[in-house]
Amino acid sequence: MGLIENARAWLCTLPVENVRTDAVQEFTKQETIFVEINTATGVQGIGYSYTIGTGGAAVLSLLRSVLLDVLIGLDADRPEAVWRMLCSATRATMVGPVTSLALAAVDTAVWDARCKASGQPLWIAAGGARSQVPLYDTEGGWLHLSTEELVERALNARETGWPGIKVKVGKPRASDDAKRLGAVRDAVGDGMDVMIDANQSLTRAEAVRRAAAFADFDIFWFEEPLPADDVTGHQRLAQTTTIPVAVGESIYSVSKFREFLQVGAAEIVQVDVARIGGITPWLKVAHLAEAYNVDVAPHFLMELHVSLACAVPNALYVEHIPQLRAVTDDEIAVVEGHAFPPSNPGLGISWDRKAVDRLRVA
Repeated sequence: MGLIENARAWLCTLPVENVRTDAVQEFTKQETIFVEINTATGVQGIGYSYTIGTGGAAVLSLLRSVLLDVLIGLDADRPEAVWRMLCSATRATMVGPVTSLALAAVDTAVWDARCKASGQPLWIAAGGARSQVPLYDTEGGWLHLSTEELVERALNARETGWPGIKVKVGKPRASDDAKRLGAVRDAVGDGMDVMIDANQSLTRAEAVRRAAAFADFDIFWFEEPLPADDVTGHQRLAQTTTIPVAVGESIYSVSKFREFLQVGAAEIVQVDVARIGGITPWLKVAHLAEAYNVDVAPHFLMELHVSLACAVPNALYVEHIPQLRAVTDDEIAVVEGHAFPPSNPGLGISWDRKAVDRLRVA
């Protein structure tokens, strides 16, 4: 048994490698919340979650004031039991972003310890469905970029070997978005997937109108067109367009995913391991989507999601958007636009502890 003897948490602020803007925000920094656990058998597990700029201190406070104490004496070999115990300790604040992000930091640490104890990499321990997964590029599609810059970066992505790219939409006029998308499609041709992301910025009526305006560009999916909790709006949009509707990065519970899937409001699931509360619920969502014959294309956190996507049979893509280079010693292996999961036991992330300490918030 891998009984947890001690646990600690801290917060780091990581720099953003590129300027990132979408229809509703600018991504200026990543607050990264770390949890480290040690078991009676001498195994250490390190997990993490993140926020885009704000709220990290609240997550850290919940960990330190409640959750870390609950962990002591629990068995890291039983992540489901640990996750349920943590849920019970935070019942009054479930479901919500702060609690889910705190749970994720712990749950990923527990899985790291469990996999290390068994000598297995995460992708094998969680299912081992496949040995590689395709990547799509997000860094070349931000909303502040000019049409010329979008085209240049799209062509660079094609030359790099990415099978897909994502372009942000949400300009004041649909015609502005359409011109940008048309230029990208003309540049890359028919052999590359082009995804679009509105970051919850549209009304249903406007989303329907823009989907029609984009119909000639062979759009691979339409991501977060509406507010994340608008199940009915996404359902009605999906009924009016042939572009698959993608949701999930801003959904914080398994039951909300069930609501979307039951009514056909989500045709691609973008569950985020940090925002759903960790690996334990992430796998539930992926298997739930599989039961509805729906693919999974997780949001952000590629360093974790490559392993999770390889664990399940219905992974479509992983988003290539590096954000841990400042605090890690190596990177995900990529060959011809496909990522390979780490083979070493645990999460497979090689942390640079000196860099982590240097970026720690007092």
